Amino acid sequence: MTGLLDPEYREVTEGFAEVRDTFRLPSREVVAGLNVIDGRITRNLNVRVLRSGVVMHDGSIGSLKRFKDDVREVTAGYECGLIVDNFNDVQVGDTMEFYRRERVERTA
Repeated sequence: MTGLLDPEYREVTEGFAEVRDTFRLPSREVVAGLNVIDGRITRNLNVRVLRSGVVMHDGSIGSLKRFKDDVREVTAGYECGLIVDNFNDVQVGDTMEFYRRERVERTA
């Protein structure tokens, strides 16, 4: 019977970063220059852009770079450049929360 129940999803926070600077590319995308405050950022995580504690956008990571090289992961204490898919209103001082959705099997 438990196999018939829909699974639940739980959000697990992986890290936080602060926007230090922004750069506009010729393709009109905005690159956010980040300093990773806590945890780590990996390319497959979702991102939530927070401005003054209010969620401005919830989406996925488009590109993650460090010194013009594509990277898979950036840990706390390092800086990186990040493009958020379908969001170009990143401003200096914004906070980004990185999370993943974890599947939790339901029980009766």
